[in-house]
Amino acid sequence: MSQLPDTIRLTYIIAAVLLITFVIFVVLIVILYNKKQLFYIQQQRLKEAEYKNQLLQKELEKQKLIEKERERISHDMHDDLGAGISALKLQAEFLKQKANNSDLDNDIEELLKTSEEMNISMREMLWSLNSGNDTLGNFIDYALLYTRNFLKKTEITVYSESEDIVSETSVSTELRRCLFLCLKEAVNNIYKHSHASFLKLSFSQNQNIFSMEISDNGTGIPEGQLPGNGLRNMKRRIEEQGGEFWSLSENTGTGLFFKINIISKDKINDLS
Repeated sequence: MSQLPDTIRLTYIIAAVLLITFVIFVVLIVILYNKKQLFYIQQQRLKEAEYKNQLLQKELEKQKLIEKERERISHDMHDDLGAGISALKLQAEFLKQKANNSDLDNDIEELLKTSEEMNISMREMLWSLNSGNDTLGNFIDYALLYTRNFLKKTEITVYSESEDIVSETSVSTELRRCLFLCLKEAVNNIYKHSHASFLKLSFSQNQNIFSMEISDNGTGIPEGQLPGNGLRNMKRRIEEQGGEFWSLSENTGTGLFFKINIISKDKINDLS
């Protein structure tokens, strides 16, 4: 009977050792399982990353092909269409020098005017096609050049200001063209309707947010007048690109405001 407690004690010790061994075994199984799951998840993520990388490479190759085609079209237009317009203009000027009839002279003048308009339109198209212009700095430079050329024969003085602009900021071709068409519409409206003596272009950048303001000191939009096609077109264009447009008009002038994120949603998703 005196050995019974030692036997029980030994039994308890053996049971405790077995229990601890079992617990350690279970813990090791759980750790190995978790490692295996983690390895599987990492492998899946790696496969997904490789797949996304392949898609990105294909998209980059596609974009390069598109840009190459744009450049080819741009060069062809410059060489062929540009040369044709220049030749047409030269012939019209030559005929004008030899013309003695006033009616014929007027017709030739109209021909010269049309060829000049075609030449301007072609330059705008070439600028739009050229992927080398897909930066904020290039857009602003061209916007100022276009506005000053458009108004150079008028009495409207052009002023400009830029704030915190990072010239190298990338801008998509679609957005660049959208902003230019809005500016073109605005400048044309000011020329035709505002009776202004000056026009001011203001550009600013706050990280990814680009703002453009086009203001004048004209007579303003008459109170109660519904927005015309020009204002509606500007609003539609900028909103299609995810931006905002609003206007403020008084008898001392009109201000047109454009605000947009210059990084598209697709680019944001790619970066994330």
